[in-house]
Amino acid sequence: MKKSKNFFPGNLKFLRERKGLTQQGLAADLELTRSKLNALESGQTKAPSPEDFLGISSYFGISIDSLIRVDLRTLGELKLRDLEAGNDVYMRGGNLRVLAISVDKGNQENVEYVPIKAKAGYLSGYNDPEFIASLPRFSLPNLPRQGTYRIFPTVGDSMLPISGGSDIITRYQDDWTALKPDSPCVVILSGQQDFVFKLVTVQAAGQLLLRSLNPIFEPYTVPIGEVAEIWKFHAYTSKEIPEPETDLQQLVRAVREMQLEMKGRKG
Repeated sequence: MKKSKNFFPGNLKFLRERKGLTQQGLAADLELTRSKLNALESGQTKAPSPEDFLGISSYFGISIDSLIRVDLRTLGELKLRDLEAGNDVYMRGGNLRVLAISVDKGNQENVEYVPIKAKAGYLSGYNDPEFIASLPRFSLPNLPRQGTYRIFPTVGDSMLPISGGSDIITRYQDDWTALKPDSPCVVILSGQQDFVFKLVTVQAAGQLLLRSLNPIFEPYTVPIGEVAEIWKFHAYTSKEIPEPETDLQQLVRAVREMQLEMKGRKG
């Protein structure tokens, strides 16, 4: 059997430097001697104690399995933040973090609907099977077999011509880095205790750029750490027929596009 490589020494040094800590500073935080930490980082300690593994895993918020088996230096900042948020491939036991779902009598996934009144409770309950099971459930035709789907209502007019009151059918996006720029998504924000429907672009600096279809609304960014879930747009239903864009809306959109172009040139 092929021997697995141990990335722990290099990962420990990488994580320390990523936090801007000296060996003395990290050793103090972990209640270790500097010489012991140096031995761990250099690989001189061939069999660190379970207490050392547990302490370092807890300190950096990354599972022991990942500390040992994954070369963290090869991961991008987005994935590192994902690991630190608890979405750990080894800790969770699969390529996706645990996603609470409900199923019908035939063991097929339902499509849950998250009504406006459930917004406040969704963030605390989105990973709780009992909460998800309490949501209205539907079986929609013509959905692809692969993936988990959920419906979110829209409010306001930031995504016109998709009007407020429309229901957005979405698919769970487990790999945020796979999103193409300006992908329409429902984003669950932990910091704001809310979810928003926006055009999403993942930026290299650990930020999400959120842009509205309606050019009157300014784009803005949120830190990756404030994002709990992303659900990619699949389809929508509405009681209203979209109205043609007015002359004023066309003018505002043209001006906004010029501003963005000029800003891009300056950058």
